[in-house]
Amino acid sequence: MNTLTRRQFVKIAATAMPIAAAGRQLFAAQKSANRKPNIVYVLTDQWRAQATGYAGDPNVKTPNLDALASKSVNFENAVSVCPVCTPYRASLLTGRYPLSTGMFLNDLYLPSEELCMAEVFTEAGYDTGYIGKWHLDGHGRSAFTPRDRRQGFDYWKAIECDHNYNKSHYYAGDDSTSLMWKGYDAYAQTADAQEYIRRHANSEKPFLLVIAYGGPHFPHDTAPEELKSHYPPDSIKLRPNVPEKMKSLAQKEAQGYYAHCTALDRCVGNLQKTLEETDNADNTIFVFTSDHGEMLGSQGQAPCQKQRPWDESIRVPFLLRYPVVSGPNGWTVKTPINTPDILPTLLSLAGIKIPDSVEGEDLSRLVVNKKTDEDRAALVMNVYPFSDYRTGKAFRGIRTSRYTYVRDPEGPWLLYDNQADPYQMKNLVGIAEHAELQKELDARLQSKLRQTGDQFLSKEHYLKEWGYSVNEQGAIGYFSGKEPDNFKVQGPVKKPKR
Repeated sequence: MNTLTRRQFVKIAATAMPIAAAGRQLFAAQKSANRKPNIVYVLTDQWRAQATGYAGDPNVKTPNLDALASKSVNFENAVSVCPVCTPYRASLLTGRYPLSTGMFLNDLYLPSEELCMAEVFTEAGYDTGYIGKWHLDGHGRSAFTPRDRRQGFDYWKAIECDHNYNKSHYYAGDDSTSLMWKGYDAYAQTADAQEYIRRHANSEKPFLLVIAYGGPHFPHDTAPEELKSHYPPDSIKLRPNVPEKMKSLAQKEAQGYYAHCTALDRCVGNLQKTLEETDNADNTIFVFTSDHGEMLGSQGQAPCQKQRPWDESIRVPFLLRYPVVSGPNGWTVKTPINTPDILPTLLSLAGIKIPDSVEGEDLSRLVVNKKTDEDRAALVMNVYPFSDYRTGKAFRGIRTSRYTYVRDPEGPWLLYDNQADPYQMKNLVGIAEHAELQKELDARLQSKLRQTGDQFLSKEHYLKEWGYSVNEQGAIGYFSGKEPDNFKVQGPVKKPKR
């Protein structure tokens, strides 16, 4: 692993005495390693932050994640910038906001002109691999994604989108033959990832491996039966913000949801075991997270839904383990981390220059210096509500360490003190005694919007600006199987400059 550049090191070391000590720790750790750190990025789909044992969920069994959390930096206020699949993934790979890339709807094509994660790591000397769900190609959910549309990833066992977990398809390498994972797909994908780690364990080159599981995204009833039996619906304790009318349905869906979570917990345990067995655990940055959350009846929202501004939708788990820097024991960071912040943070921890195109903030200082409570505002948004939420509200909001503040097109909509009201059951908007707080948070939101060039215009404006047409569900049309005659790939009409 290469050391930090002298300029980077001096910048860290000169800030303060505690920071200087942390900088020396990072410098020493990097000097003792013989190459840059590996990156294993475990991305789940629709796993809300609350649904782990270490986060306090009274139902779910996640022993491997609980053990990982005890050794990791736990960003407990990690949020999804736009809580739905494609927008998150585009933001993750580019380090940019949805209105900078135009990727604010599902099933869009991320143009090759965008500079993405794997391309940056490849340039820095990494091997790269991607296993699982892609959802960035926009050419149909069953379509083969050729090499020139993979945004720089080399090793490839992936599919655009397939949530049929027991009959799940993928393409391998440059072969356009559709293949099927054996059995429950996450188990097979994990075994493939373990083999990838073993093959690269003694390589002179570091690797970046993304494992993108489809679960615990619905359909929930397809979870392994043996694990569903651990969660009798009547025994499931729901969050207090689930109304009585939603409880029966929410419990039914939660059974499979939690079973998927436990299955993926096993996968994480197997990945950790392989890293340990190959002596790669200490010099690997291991991340466990999700693209967005799941409402499961909270706030009266139907189970299986996202795109909402509440914590069950926007907050995601985010564990980062990097022992040579963060040490053997874990701690919790209250500072919010947002999707665009992930790429620059990983690049900085790996000692790689952050491209000018990246808009997120490098938060590696929180890991290096063991900072736990630095406050900042993370921007969250829904530009164009679609599908189940097509009659819902577009919104812009911020999530700080303590507060959630959200505006819809009509003005202030939601304000929660998440410390006093962790289930967000008391909206403080318009209450006189909180007027100054509302004013302060509104100013912080407006500052973020100016910073990102977001004027919060009408949702119709953004469709026209980016050249999209949507169906009656307000969504980009997609298909599985043979491409229909009238199919048109939709991607941003404005191309970025690299």
